[in-house]
Amino acid sequence: MSSDDVIIERLATRLLVSPPPLPPADRLVPDWAPAQPFTRPPVPAAVLIALIRRPEGHTVLYTERSPDLRAHSGQVAFPGGKVDASDADVGAAALREAFEEVGMEREDAQVIGFMPTYFTGTNYLITPVVATVEPSGPFVPNPGEVHSVFEVPLQRILKPESYGEFRISRDGKEHRTWQIDHDGHRIWGITANLTRRFRDLAMSEVVP
Repeated sequence: MSSDDVIIERLATRLLVSPPPLPPADRLVPDWAPAQPFTRPPVPAAVLIALIRRPEGHTVLYTERSPDLRAHSGQVAFPGGKVDASDADVGAAALREAFEEVGMEREDAQVIGFMPTYFTGTNYLITPVVATVEPSGPFVPNPGEVHSVFEVPLQRILKPESYGEFRISRDGKEHRTWQIDHDGHRIWGITANLTRRFRDLAMSEVVP
């Protein structure tokens, strides 16, 4: 068993075995406070943290969003999006989005668990879904949504020195997030924060 396999096996024991229930809206604290309070319920969403098995070791899959999108154009993200009424649960939503965005076959992925929800300052309640993937073919970006696809070695994700600080000004206030630079790509914001949470869950000495 490789070191990656050991880590993933341990991680599976620390993840939630079923999607977490949606907490009451009045108990949600966003990652940054918006200028105006939300007037609508949070929007359920899901992202897929895909651990890709490669001959040289596992990698983590990321997408660079199309520059033509209205929201978050050109940013790095996990495959994912809103949960549709037709989705059985957040796991199904994340896998559907991965197929639509990069052509990941549902049969290639095995969901191993769920991370706690993450509430954003744009009123999205995101559930990260973690899956191992043995791809049966190359990932092909959907040009309407994704500009490119890239992978970061799992071992790089797990090293604390891989993370720096990213600062952004929003609504007249400075906000700080994690940042990872890899092979010409900059991962920051929500995606970097979720990556760091994933890393901490995998590597913490005390099971949360």
